Amino acid sequence: MSRNITFSPDEYYHCYSRGTEKRKVFLDKADYHRFIHLLFICNSESKIHLSDYKGRSFTEIFEIDRGETLVDVGAYCLMTNHFHLLLKEKKDGNISLFMQKLMTAYTMYFNKRYERSGALFESRFRAKHCDTDEYLKYIFSYIHLNPIKLMDPKWKESGIKNKKLAEKFLSDYEYSSYLDYMGENRAQGVILNRKSFPEYFPNKKEFEMELFDWIDSSNITVKVEPSPSSY
Repeated sequence: MSRNITFSPDEYYHCYSRGTEKRKVFLDKADYHRFIHLLFICNSESKIHLSDYKGRSFTEIFEIDRGETLVDVGAYCLMTNHFHLLLKEKKDGNISLFMQKLMTAYTMYFNKRYERSGALFESRFRAKHCDTDEYLKYIFSYIHLNPIKLMDPKWKESGIKNKKLAEKFLSDYEYSSYLDYMGENRAQGVILNRKSFPEYFPNKKEFEMELFDWIDSSNITVKVEPSPSSY
């Protein structure tokens, strides 16, 4: 699959990929945790050797010194059969290298664990240039609201019937950066480099207001990329 996009330094990109044939790529908590670890470990100019981290606890992984990072991560969300990332290109080729390291490392782990072979993700990751301030700000909401469709698959079309239940669901969903923006102090918070992104949300209240404005307006589909029917 070709990707008609050029990554430029200091620009922002929404990157995402789905399991081949729409298959699930996260089957349990251990899978999610491995991918979250890899978001941190693979974001390094150094080569990764997962054997070096054997025996470390979930939180201890995030204490290692990675050296210089390849990209700046602004947001992420893992779903059962796909994932979303908001990335900033630091140097030419770094997003592509980071995504290659991330997806290859996770595929190797997944195939070994489940005794399978072959590609796990679709042939190439997809990317959308966040080329306007409006779109970049919107992507923070789009990524972080994704888990709601696990609770209500049709919410983007029909709206949220129980806003408090949606808020509770997001607060309980640990496989995205939502909790980091909500002020929770988590070890995996170091995955993000929020200083490299515009300060749209100077505090928890501003972030929460922005997200739930989308829920209240029920128009999250207006600028969605990709379409809600495909991811």
